[in-house]
Amino acid sequence: MKLVNDIPARMIYNGRRWRVTDTPTRLRESVWSVPLEHHHGLYGWRFQATDPAGESIVFDVYRAEDDWHVHRAYA
Repeated sequence: MKLVNDIPARMIYNGRRWRVTDTPTRLRESVWSVPLEHHHGLYGWRFQATDPAGESIVFDVYRAEDDWHVHRAYA
């Protein structure tokens, strides 16, 4: 995922390029459905992104030790 000023701007998901097309919302630990003892300090973002064909999806993404991961995608 590419951040601009520490805010998501674009990413690759499922082999497609996505551009963030709304104002991302910061997500904190309390919203994740994962065991927090394994993910202390987990944070992420929720945002709508649009691909070049015009399809838009809302994504919940989180930062793990190695990279960003899509937790959930809402079509």
